Amino acid sequence: MIKSSWKLGGLAALTLSLLAGTGVAVAQNAKVSNATVAFLMPDQASTRYEEHDFPGFKAEMEKLCPTCKVIYQNADANVSRQQQQFNSAISQGAKAIVLDPVDSSAAVSLVKQAQSQGIKVIAYDRPVPDAKADFYVSFDNQAIGKSIAASLVQHLKKANVTAGSGTGVLQINGSPTDAAAGLIKKGIHEGLDNSGYPILAEYDTPEWAPPKAQQWASGQITRFNKNILGVVAANDGTAGGAIAAFKAAGMNPVPPVTGNDATIAALQLIISGDQYNTISKPSEIVAAAAANVAVQLLAGETPKADTTLFNTPSKLFVPAVITAENLKAEIIDKKINTADQLCSGRYAEGCKKLGITQ
Repeated sequence: MIKSSWKLGGLAALTLSLLAGTGVAVAQNAKVSNATVAFLMPDQASTRYEEHDFPGFKAEMEKLCPTCKVIYQNADANVSRQQQQFNSAISQGAKAIVLDPVDSSAAVSLVKQAQSQGIKVIAYDRPVPDAKADFYVSFDNQAIGKSIAASLVQHLKKANVTAGSGTGVLQINGSPTDAAAGLIKKGIHEGLDNSGYPILAEYDTPEWAPPKAQQWASGQITRFNKNILGVVAANDGTAGGAIAAFKAAGMNPVPPVTGNDATIAALQLIISGDQYNTISKPSEIVAAAAANVAVQLLAGETPKADTTLFNTPSKLFVPAVITAENLKAEIIDKKINTADQLCSGRYAEGCKKLGITQ
C-alpha cells in the first residue's frame, strides 16, 4: 500500500487544471487495483527526484489506486545499478515501469525486456530514442534549451552587452548519455545561433555532475577570463558549478548564468543576483501525468498523446523561464515554494528587494 504524508498544497489545483487541458486524461475511473508500479529515477545530482518527482508520483498513485504498490529506486547515475533495479522491479511483479534512464542507449534493452513480458514502460523525462516505449511523459526539453538561451541573449542585448573580438558565451550541457540532455543542447544552439554571441567553448557534463562542470568552467575562466559574457548551463546543478568557479576566481559580478529545474538553491542564487534564470517545471505535474498514464495502460486504455517523439506517443509540458523579475509571481504566488524556504539568512535582503518579503 502507498503511505504518504506529502501534500501537493497549492500545486494540486494547478496540476489538475494542467492535466485537464493536456490530452492526458485523468484516470480516476480506471479499474485497476493491487497492481505494482515501479518509478525508477536516474541520479541524485539534482535534488528534484527526491523532492518533487517521486512525491508527486506517489501522491497521484495513492489517489488513483490506493491498493497499488509503488516501488521507488534511484540509480545514482550508475547504469549497472539501474539495470539491477529494473530487474528487481520485474521480479517484484511490476506491471508498469516509469523509467528515467541513466543511459538512454543502455535503456533500449530494458524497454524491450519488459515489453516482451507484457510489462508497460513509460519513458519519463529522458526519452529512449532507439526503443518504442509505451508512452513518453516529459517537459519539452528542446524548448527548455532554446528558452534559457534566448532569455540570456535578450538580457545581454537589453544591457547593451555586445560581443567584440574574442568575447562570447560558454555552453555547459548535460550528460552525453542522456537523450534529454541532447535535446536541451539542441535547443540551446537554436537560441544562440545567429544571436551575435559566439560560443567560446562547450562541454558535455558527465553524469550532470556539478563538480565536473565547476572544474571545466574554472579552466575556461583561466582561458577566457573577462571575455566570458555569460554562461548557458543546461540545469541548476551545472549552473551552480559554473557560479562557484567564477566566485573562486574572484570575478565580481558573476556573468549571467542560466539554469533549469528551479531548485531551491538556484532560486536563492537568483535572489542573491548570482544566477540569471532557471526553468520552473514543477515536476509533480509531470509525475502526476506519468501516474495517470501508468494506470490507464494497466486498465487497457490508450492514453491520449499530443505528439510523437522518437516513434513514441508523447506528452510534453511547456514550462516557464524564471528570472528575478517574475520569481515572486511564478514561484511564491503560485505556492511552488514559500518565502520561508527561500528567504532565510543571507537571502533575506534580496527577498525584500524583489518584494517577496516586507
